[in-house]
Amino acid sequence: MKHLASLLLLTLLAFGSRAQGVMTFEKDAHDFGKVPEGTMATHEFKFKNTGNQPIMIANVQASCGCTTPDWTKTPVLPGKSGIIKAMYSSAGRPGIFSKTVTVTSNASTPSAVLTIKGDVVSKSEAKEALTPAQLAQSPRLMLDRTTHDFGKMESGQQVVAKFTVKNTGKQPLELGMITSACNCVGYKSVPPTIQPGKSAVIELLYAQRQTGQMADVATLTSNDLNGDVKITLKANIVRDLNGGSMVKESGAVVPFK
Repeated sequence: MKHLASLLLLTLLAFGSRAQGVMTFEKDAHDFGKVPEGTMATHEFKFKNTGNQPIMIANVQASCGCTTPDWTKTPVLPGKSGIIKAMYSSAGRPGIFSKTVTVTSNASTPSAVLTIKGDVVSKSEAKEALTPAQLAQSPRLMLDRTTHDFGKMESGQQVVAKFTVKNTGKQPLELGMITSACNCVGYKSVPPTIQPGKSAVIELLYAQRQTGQMADVATLTSNDLNGDVKITLKANIVRDLNGGSMVKESGAVVPFK
């Protein structure tokens, strides 16, 4: 009887050790090849749970801040599939890159490393390498306007401007980073890939610390090989919107409130 009980226990332990999810990737590395500067290069690593227990991804960590990961947040049941998305921002980063994304989960192999690589080339180089026919097939970014005036606003106040972006090209349009010399312009929301002939709305946050009549230029990058787009945000910035403080305004820098 003791021998039978021991055998049963060993069998249960052996079964328990095999009762795990197995994360099987289609591939663990992706080469983007030539990437036009300004593109948000994106790749989805697909995996299947070939084990016998659900897989739950605990965390996905990129090797640098220029790579933004996303992943399947719900449990991946046996036989089902999930994704790890790696997005590399190429704006201002010309040259060869190789980055890793580390996936931590409850799978049989608790840590998996994925690799993305490529060669970021300037838009002028990429444009020169294409034939006129190829260039005609590329995405094209068009804005409904390139200037927005907020009027009078308080120093440090965060305000939002909405712009409509249309892709008049023949390939999907990917928006990249938005930069400005004042570091006072950023995204509130940015749409995903914009398909040819489609439009989407972007929301830009503006928060200027200085006072006076301001006109700040922001550069919107994308995979449009015709170049980046400039957006000018204007405002009459006062220290305080209360009537008593608007008698005299100085050009001094004031902190965020």
